[in-house]
Amino acid sequence: MLTVEGVRSAYGRIEVLHGVDLEVRSGEIVTVVGANGAGKTTLLQCLSGTQPVSAGRIHFRGDELTSVPAYRRLRRGLAQSPEGRQIFTNLSVEENLRLGAFLFTDERVDRDMQDAFAMFPILREKRNLVAGGLSGGQQQMLAIARALMGRPHCLLLDEPSMGLAPLIVAQIFEVVESLRARDVTILLVEQNAYGALKIADRGYVMETGQITMTGPAAELIADPRIREAYLGI
Repeated sequence: MLTVEGVRSAYGRIEVLHGVDLEVRSGEIVTVVGANGAGKTTLLQCLSGTQPVSAGRIHFRGDELTSVPAYRRLRRGLAQSPEGRQIFTNLSVEENLRLGAFLFTDERVDRDMQDAFAMFPILREKRNLVAGGLSGGQQQMLAIARALMGRPHCLLLDEPSMGLAPLIVAQIFEVVESLRARDVTILLVEQNAYGALKIADRGYVMETGQITMTGPAAELIADPRIREAYLGI
């Protein structure tokens, strides 16, 4: 579904991605784990179109997206839930969700919203409240639900567990895993390596802008190098 070939990206003269290769097959949950500053968020921004690519190619569902604007990538079914949630804090929960569906005007939008409320019942309860008043966990739920309102074939999730209590983290990962049954393919970027690998099919390890390891998630969890460097074991 998604293929990344030799992607490089820079901020000014400083290159932060150094030829990244990666693939995500339809129906998979694939995770990219690594320390803070490894380039994981920059990679997702390159995929969603909010960070320019200086070299390499990105293909999605058979089409090259390397220079396609971000809104057209969303139209083709590639959506992102960004790091830090980036919800519209001065708008209501429902308004945030409707903005996630800005590409659509059909009656299915209301059904999509009901699906979001079924996935995250607390959002139904708070649908008319200002999103800035939600807790951190509730804001993360809203960010994911808003991305799903775009009806993605592939969802890019950037650090969904960041700053959340363990109980909420477990709930978020449970929802991410459940999206597989909804035919949503997922590329998950996480510092919580164990939690991400536990629900993923395959994983990539990123260090200083490069992929240094890849393999089935179960094998990465069992690898002594991963256990020592990222799992604290």
